[in-house]
Amino acid sequence: MRTAGIEGVRRRKRVRTTKPDPGAPRHPDLVGRDFTATAPNQLWVTDLTFVPTWAGVAYVCFIIDAHSRMIVGWRVASHMRTTMVLDAIEMSRWSRGTQLDGLRCHSDAGSQFTSIRYGERLAEIGAVPSIGTVGDSYDNALAETVNGYYKAELIRGPAREGRPWKTVEDVELATLSWVHWHNHDRLHGYLGDVPPAEFEETFYATKRTDQLLVGIQ
Repeated sequence: MRTAGIEGVRRRKRVRTTKPDPGAPRHPDLVGRDFTATAPNQLWVTDLTFVPTWAGVAYVCFIIDAHSRMIVGWRVASHMRTTMVLDAIEMSRWSRGTQLDGLRCHSDAGSQFTSIRYGERLAEIGAVPSIGTVGDSYDNALAETVNGYYKAELIRGPAREGRPWKTVEDVELATLSWVHWHNHDRLHGYLGDVPPAEFEETFYATKRTDQLLVGIQ
């Protein structure tokens, strides 16, 4: 890399954006740090991160499918109230379907994810919340990883050259492009160096072939 005149991006220490609500009932941890899934829509993970701008702080929520690393829903807002997480769930419902029985949605213990409205919105699509240990990033490692390379590749990437973002809207527009690139073009080593969209297409194509062969028999 030194010979080629390139260097890897550096990640900074993550700042906590979710605060636990000690008075709210906790959903159980249904994941136990096992972020594997054998098919799409079995396990989603979600978390919040933030981006400083000249006009204030932009808060970002991603919802990721653990099977394919596909970002199925996201939201950028000037606040981190529960409504932004609900908006990300609505995008996920639009992209993945309105009835996903057996789906687990894993998060940390932030108040956004222990709220009644959050649990109710997941229940509407047949999903159940799962929450990791308070203050332990390993219990939501997959979501933390996505937040990390979002910051490294887009927010503090080479194109920025240390320049701050101007507005929340600028972050939102750039995140839209980055999510599309992440899902359709970014190569993921975990997936055998293919993008999430291609990985899912291969999965469903294989399922259709298997069903056809069963029918012929």
